[in-house]
Amino acid sequence: MPDTLDAPTTVADGSDDAPAYPIQRTCPYRMPPGYEELRDKGPISRVTLWNGRVAWLVTGNEAGRRLFPDPRLSSDVLDPRFPLLAPRIEAQRQQAAAPPLVGVDDPVHARQRRMVLPSFGVRQVNALRPVIQRYADELLDKMLAKGPGSTVDLLTEYALPMPSAVICTLLGVPYEDHHYFDERSRHVLSSSGPEQAAQAQQAFTEILAYLDDLISRRQAEPGDTLLDELISRQLEEGKVDRQELAMLATVLLVSGHETTSNMIALSTMALLAHPEQLEQLRADESLMPRAVDELMRFASIGDMLMRVAKEDVEIEGRLIKAGDGVILSTMLMNRDPDSFERPDELDIRRQSGRHVGFGYGIHQCIGQNLARAEMEIALATLLRRVPTLRLAVPADQVGVNAPFVLQGVTDLPVTW
Repeated sequence: MPDTLDAPTTVADGSDDAPAYPIQRTCPYRMPPGYEELRDKGPISRVTLWNGRVAWLVTGNEAGRRLFPDPRLSSDVLDPRFPLLAPRIEAQRQQAAAPPLVGVDDPVHARQRRMVLPSFGVRQVNALRPVIQRYADELLDKMLAKGPGSTVDLLTEYALPMPSAVICTLLGVPYEDHHYFDERSRHVLSSSGPEQAAQAQQAFTEILAYLDDLISRRQAEPGDTLLDELISRQLEEGKVDRQELAMLATVLLVSGHETTSNMIALSTMALLAHPEQLEQLRADESLMPRAVDELMRFASIGDMLMRVAKEDVEIEGRLIKAGDGVILSTMLMNRDPDSFERPDELDIRRQSGRHVGFGYGIHQCIGQNLARAEMEIALATLLRRVPTLRLAVPADQVGVNAPFVLQGVTDLPVTW
């Protein structure tokens, strides 16, 4: 996709010292226009949010890796000083409780993380690999049955249903209900504008109600899924209440497939735009784990991770005062030339282990082992079984999500 597309869509008018933020991507896997200027300002600078509030933007990899685990920076979204990127997100904050894992601090965060972490370990994920492979093949069987020359939306035909089916299997959610929460999950994570705030909140409430009802059904007919384990070892032993368990299941269900589906789509686009990298990967599938890490670095779909300072923090000659909003840009951290040689180039042979595509510190993505396995299998199977895959429209006609929460595409028309 060309780097020079339309002018960026911003959310507020900012001064030269604190430009408007966030900035709309014009190419879904490249830096938005204006990011180079932000990168040139150094590892930390200031930006202006939609409501006129000025916040700190962290762009340096080393600075960010020091700040991510700093307990003086809080993930408490209910703190009225917490920086919010859009009116929709402010409206969602009006709910009664903070979202588990992502919107709370220790010790609450640590307790919630311990509840679910064992199910996302390497051994548990490796046991799921045959299941992931089966889903990938079944979806491609259905897609390829349409015949050569057909045009399909790879997002809805492959990239979304595969991780959706996997998280349903792991969590214990009937997959036949996936259309109900797939659509609602996209509203929760990707809706934009104040007029969609109510829609996003309604979608979250409906998923929450669905999972609360599912907990009742699983109590009546127990099984051996993650949700069953949480019911028997946490809920019934009084370690968690019904609302918190339903909220935790909602976060796992929504984040467990939306993020990975967007990464599969963005990775496919990026590889098609870099045929020499694509051919290397087709010739040697053993490169896939390294390629997945590089694609996570390159695309950085969870670009903006927000914090609020509970105490003064001095870093890189700057003073972040208590109450200040802090935004850690994973894309700019992943494109830091001090940490990565030729940071704006895609190189599937790169040792990109210092990327922060999965976050960093105590809030690092709990499902990263599962996401890596899903991406490896989804991409390897797609490249192997559809060797003539190509975009069905010019790359700059692929719709790009709003910049507020999760980067990605609205659809991905392909043919073969």
